[in-house]
Amino acid sequence: MESFLNNAVIWFGLGLALFLLEFLLPGFILFFFGVGAWVVAIMTFFFDVSINTQIIVFVATSVFTVLLFRNWIKRRFGMGRSSAQILPDEFVGKVAVAETMILPGKKGRVEFRGTEWDACSDDTISPGENVIITRIDSILLYVKPTRTI
Repeated sequence: MESFLNNAVIWFGLGLALFLLEFLLPGFILFFFGVGAWVVAIMTFFFDVSINTQIIVFVATSVFTVLLFRNWIKRRFGMGRSSAQILPDEFVGKVAVAETMILPGKKGRVEFRGTEWDACSDDTISPGENVIITRIDSILLYVKPTRTI
């Protein structure tokens, strides 16, 4: 009974870790592996199965749920489009403030509407300088200094 409960706890912990990692990593894939881990946790709580069976059920359930539900959930919650497609008018042409030095070819940080964003520019921009957002690519803002306008 002790190893029986330990397997369930281990799979439950793995599933929880995968759910939490989903918040840190893009792609919306780890969520489904967390579901697979929790399916195995429930299975091992009620049945005594070999580690090979556990791994097969984990992989099969994870892949099955990714293939069956990922696109549907992304569409349902509006995650299927990039930030550039969702909010271009809310960013492009607006003024932000450089929080860090931005050098050509290097990323820096800008503050826009109370949130810090990664930014890059073809110009050298000093901290505190106003910048214009020229385009957005996912979570990266492309900016130019207002002094060049």
